[in-house]
Formats: sequence, structure tokens, C-alpha cells
Amino acid sequence: MPSIGTDVSVWIALTAGILSFFSPCVLPLIPSYLTYITGLSFGQLQEAHPGARVRLIVVAHSLTFILGFSVVFITLGGIVGLASANFQEHLRSGLVWVERLGGLLIILFGIHLTGLFHFGVLLGEKRVHLHDKPAGFFGTFIVGLAFAAGWTPCIGPILASILMIAATSGQAGRGLWLLTVYSVGLGIPFLIAGLLFHQFLGFFQNFRRHIRLTEIFTGALLVAVGLLLLFGKLGWLTTQLYQWLPMQG
Repeated sequence: MPSIGTDVSVWIALTAGILSFFSPCVLPLIPSYLTYITGLSFGQLQEAHPGARVRLIVVAHSLTFILGFSVVFITLGGIVGLASANFQEHLRSGLVWVERLGGLLIILFGIHLTGLFHFGVLLGEKRVHLHDKPAGFFGTFIVGLAFAAGWTPCIGPILASILMIAATSGQAGRGLWLLTVYSVGLGIPFLIAGLLFHQFLGFFQNFRRHIRLTEIFTGALLVAVGLLLLFGKLGWLTTQLYQWLPMQG
């Protein structure tokens, strides 16, 4: 059985989480989210060398926020994984068609992200707005839940693609695992941005001009993953990596 290091789906999920952070609908909002969940002023966060109290507040609230959106993602992954396992149990031959359909949908998601063609069903503002944040860590957790529940078009296809991969696995725990990895990929950059907020602002000013390129790259990656699923080669690629990297198993 392939190890984590050679499991292509795991690396795709991790990469998807990181790319979601750098998407046009997340990256520009990071400063606002950090001030909102921590209750700290922009000036406090922007200090080049913040004190221990500020760092502790940022870490605690960032982790709580990450936990909030992770609960939603992992729950979705668990539901998809369980449905996939039940489907395989009752109709094993049909899972091949689920894989092909999933691959086709991921290709369409990728094309949408590249901007070559926009699909109306993926357009429109869907973000949930919380005007009054409940106090304390409970409030931060709720904001994390709301963040996960309200998607804009540029990040929804990425999440949907990981769910599609989980849906083609036929394993109950696969969805849980892939969406946990996805959440880690999205959460780690958020935590780093909070701890290094001063440096993050400088990075963002330089990187913002490349956001569109990141979106195109993400779309191309999804198209490639979709093609692998469509032609039943995703599992084959994992097997090949396992054979090439035996020391990783």
C-alpha cells in the first residue's frame, strides 16, 4: 500500500490548500480577518517585533479560526468518503463512472479558474458576512465556520475538486484524511501570516501582481488532475511513485 509520501492525492490536497490561501478571494482578506478575529489593531499586528502577548493572541485565535473552518471541511470530506464507500459496496462497477464524472467536473473547474471560460453556476458572491463577532475564542471559532461556509467562485472549485477525488476513492476514511490535509495546507500559511504580519504585508504588496498567474496555475493543475481521474491514471501514478521511491514506504 502506498505511503503518505508517495500518495499523489495527499500532495494534491496539500497543494490545493496552499493555493487556496493565495487565491484572489482569500489572500487580500487576510489582514482584515486577522484584525477581526484577534481584536488587535492593525498597528499592533504591523509591528516588526511584536511582544509575546501579541504573538500569543495571534497564535491562539489563528488556531481557533483554523479549527473552525477545518471542522466544516473535514465533515464534508467524511460525508463524501462515507457515501463513496457505501456506493462501492452496492455498485462496485459504478465507481469507475463516478471517477470519470469526477474527472470531467474537475477539468471544468480548472477551465473556470484559468479564465478560458466561465461557468455561470460558479459565479456570484457567496461569502458569509459576520458583522458582529461573538466575544472570545467561541466567536473566532464561529468566524472560522462562516469562512468555510461562504465561498466565492475562485476557491469553491478547488475544494470541490478535492471532494471529487475523495468521492472516487470508495473508502470511508479517505475523505476525512484528504480534507484534513487540505485544511492543513490552508491553515499553515494563515498562521505564518499572523506571526509574521509585518513581513506578510511586504510580501503581499509584491505578490498581488502575480495572483492572476497563481489562479491560472491552479486551474491548469486541476485540469491535469481531472485528466488523470478521467482516464483512471491517478491511482496508477501513485503506484509508480511508490515503486520509484521505495525508501519512502
